[in-house]
Amino acid sequence: MSPNALSWLALLLAAFSAFILYASYWSWVLLLPLASVLVLVSGFFDALDGRVARITGKASRSGDFVDHVLDRYADVLMIGAVAVSPWCNPYLGIVALTGVLLTSYMGTQAQAVGAGRLYSGLLGRADRVVLLLLVPIVQWILLLLGGGWIDLGFASLSIFELMMLWFAVVGNLTAVQRAVTVWRRIR
Repeated sequence: MSPNALSWLALLLAAFSAFILYASYWSWVLLLPLASVLVLVSGFFDALDGRVARITGKASRSGDFVDHVLDRYADVLMIGAVAVSPWCNPYLGIVALTGVLLTSYMGTQAQAVGAGRLYSGLLGRADRVVLLLLVPIVQWILLLLGGGWIDLGFASLSIFELMMLWFAVVGNLTAVQRAVTVWRRIR
């Protein structure tokens, strides 16, 4: 299988997991664990595409470009599905998605201005995939135990909302961190 085919397969699985994440609110017993499995398999194929490209000698700038573009679509699909689902306040979802996209943008913008590609920071793609894998399972366990929401006194948040709060705060901090790093490199 070609590296680009693996990238497209990862995106297809991400789209399916996005649909399952969104629908899981209404049938959580079955769909939350299924969402985690789909995120895991999608992440596996996403990690595999680059490795296959290097091993087979097919690594190229165009393949790297396709991988990064499809990764952003996967992010938008999966995180966006949570953002507009009943699991999450949509305003929090918008800020989370902004943080995630700006983190990735700052990494590629660094490369565009000649400062080298940046993957550093508090919230990278692998971190997001791991959280998207674990959070449905934690939400599922809490619901099985009769809970599902964390009472903070001033608000009650689902585990998904805690994840999105993390993406919102830490994603935007990572974007700023990367912007400062790039600024220092290019001055």
